[in-house]
Amino acid sequence: MPDQDGKKIAQGIRTKRAEFRKSCEGLDEENSSRAPEGRWSPRQIISHLCGPEGIGLVPTLKAFVEQDTPEIDVKAEDPYWSGKRSSMSLAGLLAEFDLEYSRMADFIEGLSEEQLSRKAHIPMLKDSPLGEYPTLAQWAIGLSDYHIGFHVDHMREIQQALGLSGKKTG
Repeated sequence: MPDQDGKKIAQGIRTKRAEFRKSCEGLDEENSSRAPEGRWSPRQIISHLCGPEGIGLVPTLKAFVEQDTPEIDVKAEDPYWSGKRSSMSLAGLLAEFDLEYSRMADFIEGLSEEQLSRKAHIPMLKDSPLGEYPTLAQWAIGLSDYHIGFHVDHMREIQQALGLSGKKTG
C-alpha cells in the first residue's frame, strides 16, 4: 500500500507545513489577532493546528505504536487558545507550529510498515471516510493533507474577511 511509506508520509507533512506557513505570509502581530465576527483569528488557527497546549499532536501518533488500539479523544473545533499561547507572539506561535509538525514528520519517517498499519479507536471519525479505527498512516495523512489543507483555506478565508489581500508580494 503506497500510504504505508513513512518517508513519503513525512514528506507530505513537511509539504503541507510549508503550504500553511505560506498562507500566513503578510500577517503581523496586529492583524493576526483580529477575527471576523464569530470566527477564529489567524493566531487561533495556528494554535488549533498545534494541538493541546503543552502536549501537541505527536502523542496521538505515538499512542498507535505504544498501545494496542488506543482510544484517542479528539476535540474538533477547539482552538486551544488559553494560557501561554494567548500571550505568545505570532512568530512564537508559528515556531511552535513548525516544531510540532517537524516532530510529527520525524517520528513518522522512521516507522516500519507494520507500525504504520497499527490502528487506534478515534470515535470522532466514526462517520468520516477513515472510520473510527484508522491506521497510524491514515491518521498522519489525515492530520497533514486534510487538516492542514483545510486550515490553509480557512486562513485565506479569514484574511479575506478581514480585508487582507491574502496575496503575497515579492
